[in-house]
Amino acid sequence: MDKEHTTSLFPKGEKLSNDWFTGNAFLSPLVAQDKNNGFSAGAVTFEKGARTHWHTHPKGQVLVVTEGSGLYQEKGKPAQAIRRGDVVNIPENTEHWHGATADTPMTHIAITNFKDEVQVTWLKPVTDVEFHDANNQSK
Repeated sequence: MDKEHTTSLFPKGEKLSNDWFTGNAFLSPLVAQDKNNGFSAGAVTFEKGARTHWHTHPKGQVLVVTEGSGLYQEKGKPAQAIRRGDVVNIPENTEHWHGATADTPMTHIAITNFKDEVQVTWLKPVTDVEFHDANNQSK
């Protein structure tokens, strides 16, 4: 099916590793880091219940939600509901996670800056209890 006849803004892309994601998440790369851009950008699609592990970015990240609704949570703070059209500006070295809710898929564009060729530090998975609590907090 061509892009013109789908409901998604971007193709679903390739499945992301469960080393860093819980559930099914997919990446469609949009912009690679190069001599002009100190960042990469990609559309990330999360199926219901899918989410990143806890992680940080040495130069921050911006998320632009393009479809569905999901969750964003910084360590030690309540989870926030994020919906189509929302923009999340994540400061450098802030421990956080993001993904779909238990009931709805979500797609966002992730714009991630590099610092000395590093753009992410992966940490531990978001537990099922943390995810359940986040879903209840955001309602």
